[in-house]
Amino acid sequence: MHDNDLYPIGDAARRSGLSVSAVRFYSDAGVIPPTRLTGAGYRLYDVHAIARLELVRTLRELDAGLEDIRQVLDGERTLHDLLTAHLGIVERQERGLRARRAVLRTLVRQEGTAAQAALLHKLVSMTDEERERLVDDFWNEVGEGLDVPPVFVERLRQLRPQLPEDPTAAQLEAWIELADLVSGREFRTAVHDYLQVTYTTEPGKLFAASPVQEFMYETGVPIMEDILSVHRSGEPAESPRAREAVVRLADAAAALGGARSTAGYRDNLASYLVELIRLEEEEPVEDPWFDSTHGRYTSLVAVINGGPPGGEEGPVPWPWIMAALRASVPGD
Repeated sequence: MHDNDLYPIGDAARRSGLSVSAVRFYSDAGVIPPTRLTGAGYRLYDVHAIARLELVRTLRELDAGLEDIRQVLDGERTLHDLLTAHLGIVERQERGLRARRAVLRTLVRQEGTAAQAALLHKLVSMTDEERERLVDDFWNEVGEGLDVPPVFVERLRQLRPQLPEDPTAAQLEAWIELADLVSGREFRTAVHDYLQVTYTTEPGKLFAASPVQEFMYETGVPIMEDILSVHRSGEPAESPRAREAVVRLADAAAALGGARSTAGYRDNLASYLVELIRLEEEEPVEDPWFDSTHGRYTSLVAVINGGPPGGEEGPVPWPWIMAALRASVPGD
């Protein structure tokens, strides 16, 4: 095509990817007038008009409004501004469609009723404040009357769902399930009963005790971070750095029971880890009660928050820690 060439409406339609009726419509609407009208009333278009018709087709396929397109073509609005504004609209529509898809998939899976549809739509449409309130209500009821140290319940409630601004379909589905669960009295009672039984008897009672909780979430955190850092750096378990790191862990663990981290203590701790690893490999521990109660809560929160349960960075290298403990015992 040359700049001075003129093309009849049929050729302009074919070259721009529009129908003849669409080209005629944009001409009559004053959006893309023909370059010239013949004496017989035939419309002719040059290459610049055809290029503008191609732009109109593209923007219309992106659902841009006719008035917005007219403003761009007339220079009243930049193409960048139009595309930016339209991108925001499309992204909001996409989020809405994901939410709708999550609700529909849940309803199909559960063979839901109209009442359930209304409830699920309400759950997925909650504001951040409403979600926080729902989770607070859940933990307030679950924690009521638990015979455990208050700090333990506070630690539990710190693991909360944080639905991102632009959630995936999986995150939305997880939130719908979690919100539905924590709203129900049956699930609240089940989680309360599980925590009550598990953490008022040994060994759970020891785990829930304030000193252990303080070690796990405060004083022991930098020690474990150092151990993980040494492990990730590729240090052998027998290296001085590895032995030094795990000895600090053994010292802190021994102090919890009022003991000293002697060579014998570290050897016993390593033996305990050996047995623990062996049992886990031979017969992984399964707890259906945990999986259906507090475990279900933590796994759904992990999906919603886009990370592993509890916010952990990855599995703890217990075999490496065990080997480093053994290496710290004189004579080994």
